[in-house]
Amino acid sequence: MTSDREQKDAAAQEPGIEADLTHVPHAFPLLGPTNPRSLILALAIGGIGGTMFFFIGMPLPWMMGAAVFATIAALAGARIGVWPRLREIMLVVLGVLLGSSFSPALLEAIPRWSGSIAMLMVLTFASGFVAYLFFRRVAGYDRTTAFFCGVPGGLAEMIAVGTAMGGDDRKISLAHAVRILVVIMTVPIWFRIHDGVQPGSGLGVHFADVALIDYGILIACGVIGAPLGTLIRLPAAAMLGPMILSALAHYFGLTGSRPPGELVATAQIVIGTAIGCRFIGVHVREVWRSLGMSIGGGLIGVGMAVLFTVIATQIIDLPMPALLLSFSPGGVAEMSLVALALHVDTAMVAAHHLFRIFFVVVLAPAVFRLWKRLSP
Repeated sequence: MTSDREQKDAAAQEPGIEADLTHVPHAFPLLGPTNPRSLILALAIGGIGGTMFFFIGMPLPWMMGAAVFATIAALAGARIGVWPRLREIMLVVLGVLLGSSFSPALLEAIPRWSGSIAMLMVLTFASGFVAYLFFRRVAGYDRTTAFFCGVPGGLAEMIAVGTAMGGDDRKISLAHAVRILVVIMTVPIWFRIHDGVQPGSGLGVHFADVALIDYGILIACGVIGAPLGTLIRLPAAAMLGPMILSALAHYFGLTGSRPPGELVATAQIVIGTAIGCRFIGVHVREVWRSLGMSIGGGLIGVGMAVLFTVIATQIIDLPMPALLLSFSPGGVAEMSLVALALHVDTAMVAAHHLFRIFFVVVLAPAVFRLWKRLSP
């Protein structure tokens, strides 16, 4: 009888193993228990956190407050959870909202991003290499685990690919969940302290301000866009499919409206709470060192993003806030929300993170196999 680790190592030797990554087990539930009581408790905790952060004037309060409170509750052993389908619905709302930022003038600016996208590709390699050295030499992880902990890709994608390649799924899961949390807890606060930026609500208009015909168009963008994104295999399809259709609707003048603010605030609370629920099953006493190493890896990613932003501002004519958010190694949804709250070009930020995730998902398995063959 072979062990789970031996089975993973054997699977990593099979060509094409990355072809089917949809049923890879995770070390802890991504979104926690799925019963109604756990959901209600999770959203109550997230809502309280968001409200408190809002009243004390924190940046991106609804998502950050929910994420912090839900993370504390998860680490304390609370039985909380967010239904994956509910999170997807809220990502649809976010996608429609982000699509409303597109305009003919904005799309004409896309060629201006070629230099920053090229720098982002270099940053992805450099950041992944430095983080790998950290996880390998300092944390003492095995090569496979260190590689997929360090690569700044999408959380779900890196967990799936890294586990299939034989990495330690718990450490990879923890590293990427903590990385996203570190980014959303440092970058907005840095803008607040360093530049004195006072984030707006980023919540759009109120329910009564949107006409029925506009509601119909916005809902259609979400209802059609989400399955369309899944069909054409977009990363973060629940958000990107609706974002594309919403962008087209706003570009061609079919509507000028955005989702109402109350709904967007709810979406932020759900997404923030879901971030915290990724820590369900992580017992601080058992994984204290891994948690510390994960925080170190997240800080390396933020530090590399700041370094490349400083360099980019010297050679590329783009605003520093947009560059920093585009280079920061957070998730597409999370960084888009940060950009929205800080009044930064959300289309630019979303586009850069899409390129990063696509770049990593396509190349990471191939680079890992080649590196493993060449290294002793």
